Amino acid sequence: MGIIRAAIDSIGGGLADSWLEVIEPSEMDMRTVFAPGVSVPQGRNDKRNSNTKGTSNTVSNGSIIHVYEHQMMILVDGGAIVDYTAEPGYFKVDNSSLPSLFNGQFGASVKETFNRIKFGGTTPGVQKVFYINTAEMAGINFGTKTPINYYDGVYDMDLNVRAFGKFSIALTENPLEFYKKVIPTSAVTNNEAVDIGDLINENYIMEFLDALQQALTEISANNVRISQISTRANRDLLKSTISDLLYESWRRDRGIVIGDVGVTVSYDDETKKILTERNKGAMLKDATIREGYVQGSVARGLEAAGSNANGSMAGFMGMGIGMNAGGNFMGAASNNNMQQMQMQQQAQQQAQQQAAYQQQQQQAQPQQPQSEPAPAPAPAPAADGWTCSCGKTGNIGKFCAECGSPKPAPADNGPWTCPECGNQNSGKFCANCGTKKPEKPKKIKCDKCGYEPDMSGPIPKFCPNCGDPINEGDMI
Repeated sequence: MGIIRAAIDSIGGGLADSWLEVIEPSEMDMRTVFAPGVSVPQGRNDKRNSNTKGTSNTVSNGSIIHVYEHQMMILVDGGAIVDYTAEPGYFKVDNSSLPSLFNGQFGASVKETFNRIKFGGTTPGVQKVFYINTAEMAGINFGTKTPINYYDGVYDMDLNVRAFGKFSIALTENPLEFYKKVIPTSAVTNNEAVDIGDLINENYIMEFLDALQQALTEISANNVRISQISTRANRDLLKSTISDLLYESWRRDRGIVIGDVGVTVSYDDETKKILTERNKGAMLKDATIREGYVQGSVARGLEAAGSNANGSMAGFMGMGIGMNAGGNFMGAASNNNMQQMQMQQQAQQQAQQQAAYQQQQQQAQPQQPQSEPAPAPAPAPAADGWTCSCGKTGNIGKFCAECGSPKPAPADNGPWTCPECGNQNSGKFCANCGTKKPEKPKKIKCDKCGYEPDMSGPIPKFCPNCGDPINEGDMI
């Protein structure tokens, strides 16, 4: 018992018009996953999704069955499948023939499934026709009830996120397994259509969310930010990862294939607060931004004092008391910010000067053939000398060649180490303990050999003549 091909693509043709009754699918839409067939007289309701006035889907020998695109028709006897087809066209029931098994787009796996669940008798009883929708069915909602964990490599911490969206499925792997494992027996017994929303229940959603969380964990290992998950490349990666995780339980065992996955992932409220504070702390590493906060606090205090309900004078008096109490802290913080900004500017200027000098050297360097090694870079040009207060320029000795005045000592504006606490400073006072910067001695004379070093350069730690350590006893 089975079906034989009667005609293919004969909709509206003369052969189709010659049949008195044809089994058509009952009303189906894009969310109907399973529907019974109905017997419809030709010429009355011959359009898909309009066969609501047909009679019972019980068929007998010689009945004609109409199959449309994106459908698999199954011929059922006593609940067991006796034949099927996934090819569009007209097919005739012939109980004297063996199952024809028109696979259509499906391969050997469908035949293997049929051999496991087919009808085992030889005499047919009551045969029925059912249709399985193999088109993609979209709009299945999902959402996490509680936040899930996501590791963010940029922040180097685990974050709590919420995910929601929609996904689609298609029965393009093995619809016979779907009929066997998923379709309720009551739908077959009572000839009832089944909506996809009635099948994808809470258990399916929980399985999907479990796969989603595992997929997000794998994606986080690639340092993907939360805001980047919605990009096309990451959406495709998320879909393929979920599909792989659900392969055994959905695709192989139930014939359900994951289609598209649209997901929106966002931080929960508590995580947003944590990241806001963390970002503020990261910004305050910049001395310029910190100083802006200090000055802004002072400005807000002045504004509040001026608008005091008891009079601006009372407000400014109160502000003065507060300034005296917290002024030391504010002043120390501001001084520290200014010192760091000066050091940053000096470092930037030195880097720019170094880059400009290297660029000049490269431009001035003659081009050499590739076969010859490039000559060593020329030494830096000598200084042009110093200018005396009398106006004489180009002096290179310790005294002016014009008036005999001694060479002025260079200004010592470089960083210095506090002798009390060891803190590195650039101003006139230590930013840590307030100690005044030590003054450079006017003259040094070795107490062992009498050598007097040149004071225009750095103070040596040892006497260049005898090697005796230079200490306070040598400073005049």
